[in-house]
Amino acid sequence: MAIAFDELRILLIEPSDVQRKVITQHLNQAGIQHTRGASTIAEAKEEILRWQPDIVTSAMYFEDGTAHELIQFINRNDLHDTLHFMLVSSEHRADQLEQFKQAGIIAILPKPFTPGQLQRAITATMDLMEPEPLTLELYDIEDLRVLIVDDSLTSRHVLRRVFENLGVEIFVEAENGQQAIDILEEHQFDLIVTDFNMPEMNGRELTQYIRNSSAHAHTPVLMVTARANEPQLANVKQSGVDALTDKPFEPAAIRGLISRLLDQQ
Repeated sequence: MAIAFDELRILLIEPSDVQRKVITQHLNQAGIQHTRGASTIAEAKEEILRWQPDIVTSAMYFEDGTAHELIQFINRNDLHDTLHFMLVSSEHRADQLEQFKQAGIIAILPKPFTPGQLQRAITATMDLMEPEPLTLELYDIEDLRVLIVDDSLTSRHVLRRVFENLGVEIFVEAENGQQAIDILEEHQFDLIVTDFNMPEMNGRELTQYIRNSSAHAHTPVLMVTARANEPQLANVKQSGVDALTDKPFEPAAIRGLISRLLDQQ
């Protein structure tokens, strides 16, 4: 059974008192009553350890640091299993946002955001928190073999969490395309999930290798990337990618893609 909105605890980190009040009102209207606020990185770190919220909703820039430092703090303290990060920012530069997308955050909300955007982001968080086994016609989900390829440890962790909630039990992880090829030379998989931008060998090059391999040519490939909407990826499916989705992704979207990719064979 899914966690109710009114059971969620959200820490709102925002330097502006006015903005904190506005966002808190939006959260209350969405049915969330358990909220606390912080105006600096230092305050936020103390509150995270003291209160242990379910979700951190944070602006990007503060006088004493950036939201990226908070993500690193969460990871250093091994809180990424229970704490989910949502960025609220007016920043639109792709290079500034990519580091957050790669860090495995659950959502990026623009300033100002709509109640619908907030509700959607919270729903995505709840999907990450609650297991909901997926039923497939052609596979037993617990026997599904999944290879996850991403140079970001946090991104691999989030992807694995999504698949575990679907009922998947068999995983192998690789940090880049070349490492994935070494694994593919020894093992077979039912699904390969890969990032695009990786060192040594990117996701497109890995996919081309897979499609040219007699042993893996028909294995479905799902690309999950922080750059899914950029022009250079417009023709990425020509390399053999079966589906493409953006970071941060919604678990419900991944669920739908997996059903389509595996039950169409």
